[in-house]
Amino acid sequence: MNVPGRLLPLLVLLTACGQPLAPQAPLVPALATGLDAYRTAAASGTAVYAIDPDASLVAVTVRRGGLMARLGHDHVVASHTLTGYAAPGMGRADVSFRLDQLTVDEPQLLRGAGIGTSPSPEAVEGTRKNMLGPVLDAERYPVVTLHAELPADGRLRVAITLHGTTRRLELPAAVHVDAAQVTASGTARLKQTDFGITPFAVGAGLLAVQDELAVSFHIVARRWTPPVK
Repeated sequence: MNVPGRLLPLLVLLTACGQPLAPQAPLVPALATGLDAYRTAAASGTAVYAIDPDASLVAVTVRRGGLMARLGHDHVVASHTLTGYAAPGMGRADVSFRLDQLTVDEPQLLRGAGIGTSPSPEAVEGTRKNMLGPVLDAERYPVVTLHAELPADGRLRVAITLHGTTRRLELPAAVHVDAAQVTASGTARLKQTDFGITPFAVGAGLLAVQDELAVSFHIVARRWTPPVK
C-alpha cells in the first residue's frame, strides 16, 4: 500500500480507534482548514475526493454489562451522514458528522452484529434519548470532527474531537485509491471514557453499557470538482 493510500483511515470517524500517540508528537500544522483548502487544491489540479454519505457507513456496536446484563440489550448505533473531503496527494483529510443524525438499532445492522433481538420503536426511542442526552450531551457537543495528516515520518496521525475532547490516534484500514474514488474499511475499538464520556448505567451499575465499543466502517469518497461560483 503506497503512502497516499494510507490517508483514508482518517475517514473513520469516530468512530475508529488505535493506540494514542505520545502527547509530545503533535500533528503537522495544516496548510489551511475547511472546504477552502480542498477547493483550492482541486482547482490547482490536485486529486480531491468528497465522501459519498449514501455509500458510506460507520457502525458502533454497544454491548451490555453489569451483574444484571442479561436483562438489558445490545445496540448498534450508526452514521449514514458523514461529510468531508480527502486529498491523498496532500496527505490530509477532514470529516464530520452530527450526533443527532445517528440511527439506532437498524434491523440489518443488528443482524450483521450478531444481535438477535429486535427492539420495539419505544425501546429504540428510549435508547436514542439516553444516548443523545446524558451520555453524549449532543446539544452541547453536536458534531464529531476528524482531521488527519501524514507527516514526514510516515506515521498516519489522526485527531478526533468528540464530546469536547480531542484524542490523537494511529488508525489502521484497508484502503484503495484510484482516479475515480477512494474506499476505506476496517474495524477498531474505542473506549468512551477516553473522550470523557461516562457509559450509561442504572441501578448503581447493575445494568450498564460496557466502556469499550466495537466500531466498523466502510467509507467511499468520490473524485470531486468544486462547483463554479
